[in-house]
Amino acid sequence: MNNEHSFNGLGSHLGNLSRLSAAQTRSISPENFNGAKGAGGMALEGTGAPHAEGLGRGWKISPSVRIAPGATFTLADIAGPGAIQHIWLTTHPDKWRRSVIRMFWDGEEPPSVETPLGDFFCNGWGVRSNVSSLAICANPAGGFNSYWELPFRAHARITIENLDDTPMTLYFQVTYTLTPVPDDAGYFHAQWRRSNPLPHRTDHMLLDGVRGQGHYVGTYLAWGVHNNGWWGEGEIKFFMDGDTQWPTICGTGTEDYFGGAWNFEQPKGEYCVFSTPYSGLSQVIKPDGLYQSQQRFGMYRWHIVDPVRFSQDLRVTIQAIGWRPGAQVKAYLPLQDDIASTSFWYQSEPHAAFPALPNSDVLDVI
Repeated sequence: MNNEHSFNGLGSHLGNLSRLSAAQTRSISPENFNGAKGAGGMALEGTGAPHAEGLGRGWKISPSVRIAPGATFTLADIAGPGAIQHIWLTTHPDKWRRSVIRMFWDGEEPPSVETPLGDFFCNGWGVRSNVSSLAICANPAGGFNSYWELPFRAHARITIENLDDTPMTLYFQVTYTLTPVPDDAGYFHAQWRRSNPLPHRTDHMLLDGVRGQGHYVGTYLAWGVHNNGWWGEGEIKFFMDGDTQWPTICGTGTEDYFGGAWNFEQPKGEYCVFSTPYSGLSQVIKPDGLYQSQQRFGMYRWHIVDPVRFSQDLRVTIQAIGWRPGAQVKAYLPLQDDIASTSFWYQSEPHAAFPALPNSDVLDVI
């Protein structure tokens, strides 16, 4: 595409950095809520004011915001056309499953993104874990970064809802470009679902009812194991463009889909945590011998160079399968685990309505 900005679903590649264009860079933070040109660092009041007393204007007066219990804060409200290119934010881990991030494009009321805050940034368990990937980076100690490219033509709005009964302190920065958007650029979507426990002999549904043209670009799973033994024999399946009983794409196993092999076991008897540009087992939470019981895992897979393209519809499922103990012939054991999934994709609008998020009692059971 010969546009001022190259839209491909993950920002500009290194080869585009030397190209000059008329695009304009803006950034929203508590020091410049509107992203206006020449209006940063002008705050006279804010969460940093007591620490800057006597220093005067411009000395980190407003580095964060406080969101009241049950309140929704507008992180960004931007007139287009343009694209959000980077989101950085941080808040206490006890808010990661008790707050929801939503994104709305071009004045639509149903959100195109609706997930718990931590799950969007590959940290679904309320326990810090580092992620070093192209799309999401979670850096010490809880610095969340999104590099997904988020184009919009008329308008973009991002909100954070605090579901907790205590205030939420949020530090954030949203950097975007004002530039024309190609006619064939899709809109970014993300949806969260949870099965806890997964009903016996059923598949976990990551996505269903997606309508329109688009491509699927990523999966994050927060997987809690309820059984002893290995849990990752299940296959992921992509049903697209009229598929009914049988999918067009069928994986060979859970760890295979996330880029690993042989139970993620390295060295023998241990899970090996890893984080790469496109996939990772970024978190393993072991029982502590007192309060924690089942093991919990965080895994991501980005389809950045291999997007799953669909022209009409998309449905995505994954199985939970272990091994049946004591069987004379090695046999699969369907599991009833706790699987929370966040699916990421681009598509044309309008999009189908998302299933309602569960109430906070279900949302944040970890």
